[in-house]
Amino acid sequence: MNLTVYLAGQIHDDWRDNLKRKAKNKDLSISFVGPQEQHDLSDSIGENILGAQPGNVYRDDAASAINNFRTEVLLKKADIVIALFGEKYKQWNTAMDAATALTLNKPTIIVRPESLIHPLKELSNKANVTVETIDQALEVIEYVYK
Repeated sequence: MNLTVYLAGQIHDDWRDNLKRKAKNKDLSISFVGPQEQHDLSDSIGENILGAQPGNVYRDDAASAINNFRTEVLLKKADIVIALFGEKYKQWNTAMDAATALTLNKPTIIVRPESLIHPLKELSNKANVTVETIDQALEVIEYVYK
């Protein structure tokens, strides 16, 4: 069985590569998808497709429409969603992706440090599973195969 796992979360470090490597080492049959990780492409995609916009608000709106389209397609195809919340970066996109996944009734794993228990309490309560590390999230998925 091959599972498709959407990896929601910040794009500024290598947490996705780390998780993918660990899944491969466990010989898990998983296809990973997620948000556009090329920040410049994500910000400029609206103008790349629709042409120059008259200002930053319109530029962001055009890019957001296309990024939201991409995210919705990939979330709908996902079997599982892992939403990683860290302490270093703003987490608005992660929260939006997690909320969308829950609205779509996608099995969702929230990964968050102990320091974010309080601010994420409602989201964690709605998720199927909440853990503190990507290793724990991967163990949850590994259990599906047993």
